Amino acid sequence: MAPRKKLKCYEEEIGFKKSPRDLGPVSMNNLSTNCLVDDTKLVRKIMAMSNSSEGVRTCVEVKKMKIDKKNIARVLSGRITEVKFFPTKDTRMVAVGNNCGNVGFWNIDSDDEIYVYYPHSGIVSGISIHPYSLSKIITSCYDGFIRLLDVEKESFDLLYTSAYQVFSICRPHDNMNSLFIGESYGSVGSLDIRSSNPNSMSWDLHAEQIYTIDFNSQNTNLMATSSKDGTACIWDLRKLAHLDPQPLKLVRHKDAVNSAYFSPSGNLLATTSKDNNIGLISGANYEVESMIYHSNKTPRFISSFRGIWGWDDSFIMVGNMKKGVDVICVEEKKLAYTMADREINAIPCRFDAHPMLPGVLAISTAGGRVYVWDI
Repeated sequence: MAPRKKLKCYEEEIGFKKSPRDLGPVSMNNLSTNCLVDDTKLVRKIMAMSNSSEGVRTCVEVKKMKIDKKNIARVLSGRITEVKFFPTKDTRMVAVGNNCGNVGFWNIDSDDEIYVYYPHSGIVSGISIHPYSLSKIITSCYDGFIRLLDVEKESFDLLYTSAYQVFSICRPHDNMNSLFIGESYGSVGSLDIRSSNPNSMSWDLHAEQIYTIDFNSQNTNLMATSSKDGTACIWDLRKLAHLDPQPLKLVRHKDAVNSAYFSPSGNLLATTSKDNNIGLISGANYEVESMIYHSNKTPRFISSFRGIWGWDDSFIMVGNMKKGVDVICVEEKKLAYTMADREINAIPCRFDAHPMLPGVLAISTAGGRVYVWDI
């Protein structure tokens, strides 16, 4: 077993509370960064959210999207590494993680509703909020710990520990109890979160760490992975039992692949690579490859760019070094438009398109800020 790498955090160096490595459940109250904040309001808000049905696929005129000043907040200190909307139409709320192990919640429609906790001891690598299990939020960390925030119990439970760094997590759309884990040595593991002692089944799928895992919305037997080894793959889960599983599709880049995401229909795959290309994979069997130039190089002090889909298959959104959001037209396979706003004072890196509210987009920066675009 390879030893975990020791991770340093600026907040620890200047005297902030150090994130715990307790193996047992830890209460939300004990992990709050502000003892004066009452968690009750957050708990009630999440518990009152209604489960959502399928995501909405519709065309959005991105040129009409804008940022209102009330839709900007510094949710965390440090560099934001993950941002996720709660997949419900009831409330515009995001969960964010940073490079110091903090997880924050921001109710966008309420100015003072920001809650911050420190459940991890390193970089938060993933946040999973399933549409049919809104009160059970799963977070992962480079330290190998995966925690489940059970809002009803008001505690962060330890779900799983790995001897290796965990770089990504994902749950299939049709199975809220199945969690897939991408680890540092190129393995993908699968576990049942209902088990009191979950044992992970794993498959060696890449030569190096797996940055993202995604499932096809129409066929959850299809899983996409991206890796530092310069490849992105589509896998058929039904064939992973083989000793030497082969991908249904292999996409090669000349540098690390930061992300690989299926389009809302599941018919396309978009990859983002440090080789300054956005890959577009199409065709009945994903046999058609196109490479669209986009400068994806980022300094080490900000998170890598990851191109995400909008609310249909027509465009991909990705950050740029000029503090804007580039919109890539799929049909024309080129940059169509750049979304910019003078309120954005840093480079936007990690995005999430609200799955239930077309036209609502969250972008985050290395300064801990979250900006929400809306129609």
